[in-house]
Amino acid sequence: MPNQDILQQALEIARAQAGVRPMTAAEVATYVSEVAHALEATIEGDGAPAVPVMDPKRSIGESYVTCLECGKKFKVMTIRHLKTHGLTAKEYKAKWGLKKDVSLTAKGLVRMRRKKMQEMRLWERRGQNMD
Repeated sequence: MPNQDILQQALEIARAQAGVRPMTAAEVATYVSEVAHALEATIEGDGAPAVPVMDPKRSIGESYVTCLECGKKFKVMTIRHLKTHGLTAKEYKAKWGLKKDVSLTAKGLVRMRRKKMQEMRLWERRGQNMD
């Protein structure tokens, strides 16, 4: 259980984050918990939590992907970010028990991209250019 100082710092960080982007009450509560645990682990000298900041199965959400190493949130978790933890995408997925074919992209973004590609119908245009 995080001490009061750490919890206060986590609340201040969450307040600042909520000022930058809209967050639901559940997101704020989860964020405060994640930040408090990360701060506590950092103060104890681990540098990063030895356990994931959240359940790996819930790390890929509708509007963001949470890095299980550091707790940061992304729409797309890039190879560049994973390199900061000394991991490849394959190693990251294996470490946290994610399926090999899972995308490290927010579900809403994947759905939006899929819809856009279906609307563009590029496979039909390619056939027309061949004629």
